[in-house]
Amino acid sequence: MTEPRYEMIIFWSDEDEAFVVEVPELPGCAADGTTYEEAVANAKVIIAEWIETACELGRPIPEPRGRLMFA
Repeated sequence: MTEPRYEMIIFWSDEDEAFVVEVPELPGCAADGTTYEEAVANAKVIIAEWIETACELGRPIPEPRGRLMFA
């Protein structure tokens, strides 16, 4: 399987003192890290775990849609 290509929204959170990554196409899928690189690496792990859990529960896996437009 190739690496899934879901959009990741990455931002700095003063409250958490960390970079936060949200994956809008996978509900509830988010990660953080003390560096940008760590946050992205953690998000890749969480995406894989999200997909694995959805498969185990028989839930559909959304196809990556590419760039999403929110604004």
